[in-house]
Amino acid sequence: MGVPRPIRGWRSYGKPKRTEIYLRWSLYLAAMLQPLLVLNLLADPGARDLSPALRWGTAVSAGLGVVLGIWCFRAAIAHYLGRRGLPVGRLAASTGLALASGWSLLLLGPHAGPDSLPFSGAMAPALLTFWSGPVAVALPVRRAALAGVAMLALTAPAAMIAGVDAATTSGLLTGVAVDMTLFGATCRCTAWLTGVVWELDSARETQSRLAVAEERLRFSRDLHDVLGRNLTTIALKSELAVQLARRGRPEAADQMTEVQRIAQESHREVREVVRGYRTADLQAEVNGARAVLRAADVECEIDLGPEDVTLPPATQSVLGWVVREATTNVLRHSEAGRCSVRLRLTADRAVLEVENDGVPDAPEPPRSGGTGLAGLRERLAAHGGELTLPQAAPGSFRLTAAMPLAPAPEVPVR
Repeated sequence: MGVPRPIRGWRSYGKPKRTEIYLRWSLYLAAMLQPLLVLNLLADPGARDLSPALRWGTAVSAGLGVVLGIWCFRAAIAHYLGRRGLPVGRLAASTGLALASGWSLLLLGPHAGPDSLPFSGAMAPALLTFWSGPVAVALPVRRAALAGVAMLALTAPAAMIAGVDAATTSGLLTGVAVDMTLFGATCRCTAWLTGVVWELDSARETQSRLAVAEERLRFSRDLHDVLGRNLTTIALKSELAVQLARRGRPEAADQMTEVQRIAQESHREVREVVRGYRTADLQAEVNGARAVLRAADVECEIDLGPEDVTLPPATQSVLGWVVREATTNVLRHSEAGRCSVRLRLTADRAVLEVENDGVPDAPEPPRSGGTGLAGLRERLAAHGGELTLPQAAPGSFRLTAAMPLAPAPEVPVR
């Protein structure tokens, strides 16, 4: 039985996207509390004598409030994250609905039944409280606070016209102000947390790019140190040979012979630099993988066997490349929370196994691997080894590399 499509879609998202969806829906569910509040107030025994107009008006206001609340929250979060402009139209519609509902409830209250005013006095502030959420997310803090004060100032006359005394009105507005502040601050913090998660993800990507750039700079610096002096010497000796040749001096041939020797030496030094750059040490790669994975919040489990185990240099180098490529795949192609690297020795082979979770489910996962894995296969095959991708648990990926052991071990693993 396959995994349901919604679950596959959820697993295919990265951690920042999952966090954003979770936080978004926490705000959407907050907006959906309005109908529950209406039902709770209407279920009160004191609300049985309310007029149908007030009942239906309250229900319609709450329903529209849910739709507008989710609509505004969606746009407000996108604006906060810099994905769209300020949703002026949506905020204006939400503000108009909140004002119209508040005024209608307060003005209809005295005429909707003997005990309707307490109901209206409870429902109208609730609508204003829910209105404050998207406003607090979309607007800067100071402007959101001014908008809240303006809403309270525009609602106060309705309470006075409805016959609510000044003391009650003052207490009511104070309570609404506190509710709006707390609800707005909660929504604002939720949006802020969403932004922080995306910024951390961007910082991790930037860190990876900087690491690559640093490695390129190191390589270019090594090439400069190797070739800079030799190329300068070649240029000077070539110019000297030209001058000597024009004068018919036999020393010109000696200078060109020296140029040839320096060029060959430079060629050899460049090969040594490239060979050193392309050589991977198993222990160094394992230590680097552990540091990189932990920095990416991936739990890393390393098991290289007994400390006195030794491996030949060629085996260490190839397995080091396996660890490097596997670590890159974990960071690039999964949302892993755990990764294990295990080395075991048989009678004639060293077997390295790397396994991680957080792999999106796919109907037919590729078994051949990508370009990086193809390169590893070629590298292993050149030394008599092999690379396999055995079946792993659902949502996991396993890579196994086997290398033949030399007759005599030479280089310690640790």
